[in-house]
Amino acid sequence: MEYVNFGSAGVQVSRLALGLGFRGQGDEAEAQRVIEHTIDQGINLIDCANVYGTMDDRANIGRSEVILGKALKGKRDNVVITSKVASQIGDGPNDIGLSRFHIMREVERSLTRLDTDHIDVYLVHMFDESTPLEETIRALDDLVRSGKVRYVGCCNYAAWQVCKGLWIADQYNATPYMCVQNQYNLLTRHLEGEMFALVRDQGLGVMVYSPLAVGLLSGIYSPDRPAPEGTLWATRLRDQFPSAMEGAASQVISTVIELAGELGVTPAQLALAWVLSHPEITVAITGGDTIEHLNDNIGAVGWTLDESVRETLDAVSEPFRFTAG
Repeated sequence: MEYVNFGSAGVQVSRLALGLGFRGQGDEAEAQRVIEHTIDQGINLIDCANVYGTMDDRANIGRSEVILGKALKGKRDNVVITSKVASQIGDGPNDIGLSRFHIMREVERSLTRLDTDHIDVYLVHMFDESTPLEETIRALDDLVRSGKVRYVGCCNYAAWQVCKGLWIADQYNATPYMCVQNQYNLLTRHLEGEMFALVRDQGLGVMVYSPLAVGLLSGIYSPDRPAPEGTLWATRLRDQFPSAMEGAASQVISTVIELAGELGVTPAQLALAWVLSHPEITVAITGGDTIEHLNDNIGAVGWTLDESVRETLDAVSEPFRFTAG
């Protein structure tokens, strides 16, 4: 496994992180085994959130934090963990957002579920237009000063929102965001617009989620056949599959499959290697629900993408540079 500084921070993290969204994993024991295997393979960054659970169900909110806490027994000091706050966790008026009230309540709940005294990187899950950003920044700074959080970052922000947050932190001498987390893959390249320039200028770390476009670039799916039975795109996303495979997306997916065969790697490894080939990207978050998926994704690390292959992938995915796939 390769390790790099998390942006300009001193902490070192693996180029791959395990994401605990667990879209297709309903077995908690197996989910724990995946986390333990991940750590054994040298991945030291685990990405979680207060809303994550085994399968996507409101009743499972928080289960991923509980499972992660169990998996970290005896290993906590060697693993960097994230959690997130802002997403809706209930029906109450304060069960969503980035108010001081919600942040302070939810961090305590997360710490309890994780069975730890601190969260290494606490991320705001989205921009909250209903709460002054000053309130959010000051609440996060208090968590850092209290020792309950080591670093803070933001998810799904536009570049201007990140920039505003950094400016406010500077104005109040508060802890600034040290990283951003956004979607990025061959079918969603809009970060290359303003965000890449911002993170280079400010020395921010970049975590990218869905590097395989919710599995479309994994090699499991092909434009010339239906989604395999039992897969995510054949069940919960069945109605969206035909449009997801149309036009330029089908060309990208077919090219990834063809090039991977020529290189002797899997499509997932090639798609991940393309993401990691960008110097702006610190970490790619793999959402593998099984040990087999995880082992496949680990094969994306440790080799350099040939420039001619990179140029081919850049060209075929050009339509997605500034728009989501």
